Amino acid sequence: MKKFLDKDFLLSTESAKRLYHDYAADMPIIDYHCHVSPREIYEDKRFENITELWLGGDHYKWRLMRSNGVDEFYITGDAEPREKFRKFAEALPLAIGNPMYHWCHLELKNYFGYEGTLNASTADEVYDLCGEKLKEGSMSVRGLIKQSNVKFIGTTDDPCDSLEYHKLIAADGTMDTVVAPSFRPDKALNIDKDGWRDYIRVLSSVSGIKIVSLDTLKEALRARIDHFDACGCRASDHGLDYAVYAEASEAELHELFKRAMACDKITAAEAEPFKTSLLLFCAAEYAKRGWVMQIHYNCLRNPNSTTFKKLGPDTGFDCIGPNSSSAIPKLLDKLYATGTLPKTVLYSLDPGDNQFLDCIIGAFQGSEAQGKLQHGSAWWFNDHKQGMRDQLVSLANLSLLGNFVGMLTDSRSFLSYARHEYFRRILCELIGEWVENGEYPNDDAALEQIVKGICYNNAKRYFGI
Repeated sequence: MKKFLDKDFLLSTESAKRLYHDYAADMPIIDYHCHVSPREIYEDKRFENITELWLGGDHYKWRLMRSNGVDEFYITGDAEPREKFRKFAEALPLAIGNPMYHWCHLELKNYFGYEGTLNASTADEVYDLCGEKLKEGSMSVRGLIKQSNVKFIGTTDDPCDSLEYHKLIAADGTMDTVVAPSFRPDKALNIDKDGWRDYIRVLSSVSGIKIVSLDTLKEALRARIDHFDACGCRASDHGLDYAVYAEASEAELHELFKRAMACDKITAAEAEPFKTSLLLFCAAEYAKRGWVMQIHYNCLRNPNSTTFKKLGPDTGFDCIGPNSSSAIPKLLDKLYATGTLPKTVLYSLDPGDNQFLDCIIGAFQGSEAQGKLQHGSAWWFNDHKQGMRDQLVSLANLSLLGNFVGMLTDSRSFLSYARHEYFRRILCELIGEWVENGEYPNDDAALEQIVKGICYNNAKRYFGI
């Protein structure tokens, strides 16, 4: 019986162990999509306790606690930090098979040197140990980034953001890690959602362009894209509830814009051609600048209306949404036909889309970039052991796994870089299995190129880092 979380955790063959320890383990990290705060990076934030660092905004952990019947008072409420941590520690041992169990213990081991397991009886011990460790200089935000060997961080930023902290980070010259913004224009596209009209007013003010039509809205977005480009942006990100493609005449689009500005309620179906128009516009602008376009879709947001009214968005109540993949090839086809298709990474929250995405990216590859279209890493509800493995196997079966740009954290936590280790172990276990089975030659040079490429080199090339 193997010891829990030993040096060969998740590695069952000699080939897997060699690939991980010789090639993967020490590669730097490119975290090209995440939700960490650039302000906290600039200010080199320090954390008072493990609860603040772990539970402050992590909806993965909140969902786990709710599944154990924990009262919201101990999750997003005003309970004392130690009490919140105790409630989480009580729930964690029940999470067998959940990646949260592995992530938490990897983080405790890697950053706090804790070799035991977290449960109700060890909660206070772990809380106190972490509290003492967090006083050390290496446990500030920048210290965590440095010890994690992170070379690039792509944050997620609204077009109206001044990018003040990105500029300050770049100007101070004391970080080895590049921190770049990513352009997330969801609020401009969501004409069917509450607050759109107010957002357009803010965008108008920030861009210096009076937005009175769809054309002027596009001008404002172009101005903000230029602003992001000047601040080192390399990628955009579109978080779509579902993929859209619908055409309409210019007159119909302008009329839709006028209705929304006049406070008419726009339905989701009516909004589709408007969103399509802006997606096509933005993609063309990204292509001009060599940016990567990321599209996340098939997410059902806030199905629990009661908790949404009480707690707001991004609090752990979203789920996999109805499949909308049929719109993706139409969008790609239009962009390809007009010569405006940028490098693109596609992520679906529906794991049933793996083979579809791996087929569709092959229909639109181009010589402009190696692996120009990518099937993004297993996302959100899929970033567990089986989900990662399924994504990797499907990509290998139907595309070129060796060109894959690899893992990202998609997280708000500065400890989540342990997820890259988790992914790398799963990757090496899978490739090692193929080598052991005689399905791929035991060719050190070829295997080193593949493993190091997926862990770091491919993303470095793809995002121009």
